[in-house]
Amino acid sequence: MPDIIREYLPILIPIIILEIALMIYSLSHVLKHDRYKFGSRTMWILIVVFIQIIGPILYLTIGREDE
Repeated sequence: MPDIIREYLPILIPIIILEIALMIYSLSHVLKHDRYKFGSRTMWILIVVFIQIIGPILYLTIGREDE
C-alpha cells in the first residue's frame, strides 16, 4: 500500500463510516415519512445519495418535518 494511503487511512475510515451511517438513517427517514418542509421525496433521495455528507445533514437539519 502506498505511504500516502497508509497515512490517511485512519482519518478516512471514520469519515466513510459516518457518511454511510448518515445516509442510511436519512434514507430510511425519507422513505418512512410523507411530509417535508419543502421538496418531494424524490428530491430528498437524490440529495441524500448524491451530495456526500452534506446531503444527509441538509435533510436532517432543514428537510424533515418536525414530528
